[in-house]
Amino acid sequence: MAFVSHSQRDTNGSYTFSSRPRPVETRSKYREAPSEQTQINYGNIMYDRRVVRGNTYAQHIIPTTAQPDLAELQRQQEIRRRAVARKRAQEQFKPQTPEALQGRKHIDVQTDLYLEELSEVIVASDIECQTDDFLDRPATPLFIPAKSGKDVETQIEEGELFDFDREVQPLLEVLVGKTIEQSLEEVMEEEELASLKARQRAFQELRNNELAEVQRLREQERRRGEEKERRMSQQKEVLKRERETAEKIAARAYTQQYLADLFPAVFTSLRSHGYFYDPVENDIETNFFPWLMDEINNRLDERYTARELLDTIIHDVVQKRQEAFKAQETQPAKSDM
Repeated sequence: MAFVSHSQRDTNGSYTFSSRPRPVETRSKYREAPSEQTQINYGNIMYDRRVVRGNTYAQHIIPTTAQPDLAELQRQQEIRRRAVARKRAQEQFKPQTPEALQGRKHIDVQTDLYLEELSEVIVASDIECQTDDFLDRPATPLFIPAKSGKDVETQIEEGELFDFDREVQPLLEVLVGKTIEQSLEEVMEEEELASLKARQRAFQELRNNELAEVQRLREQERRRGEEKERRMSQQKEVLKRERETAEKIAARAYTQQYLADLFPAVFTSLRSHGYFYDPVENDIETNFFPWLMDEINNRLDERYTARELLDTIIHDVVQKRQEAFKAQETQPAKSDM
């Protein structure tokens, strides 16, 4: 039994769940029967792959009749092969988009007139339900009617049903005609391919010439741009130098005008404060007098040192003489005693 569930709103505003039971629909235990066309295909002998098509009697009686079928099969294979080759050649020589230049690439571009933004979002939910598996119905056995009647046989001599020399003539005419026609088609196809190659070669040469011309024009435009930038930079430099020169000239004239009366006043003030002096006198005062005083001090120090040394020597000699005199005076006194 299956249940159907749904939600309801109570008087107090909350959601509650309720389900109502219902009976399950009756269904078959097996799969549905195949359609009428499928039954016809199953019951029709023409759809059975085990049945051989064509005149099997002639193939068994005269084995030489298999040769035209083999030739026809080869011809069909050759036709299919040439059709595939023709299609491949058409795809190969089909006009295609030229390759992108160096440093560029082809991209997909939106060419619609209007673009619409998809802003609506549809809320969707997934629901699952488990059902019972279907059982495969057993295959219906083929109906084979019971054999009725009597078997009868007939003897057929050689040449009564088929004359090879007479029957093969139209086949040969068809084969020769088809061969000649196929040869003509191949020749025409080769000529067409040669013409397509010549056109493609001419188009490629024209495209190469146009690309070379475009490259030359781009290079010429680039050189013109560089020359323009160089001339503009030179002109800017000339204008800058002229402006700087004019500013320097104006500054020099203003300075000369301003300093015309300033130099005498400054020199007079410096001279009155003693900043201007005689170089010889300054050299004597700053260099000669200090050196002279240092030399005099050194000589006086040497003289004072020599005098002190001489006084010390004289004092030592006098002390020794005095001690010697005292010793001589004491010796006679000892001898008298």
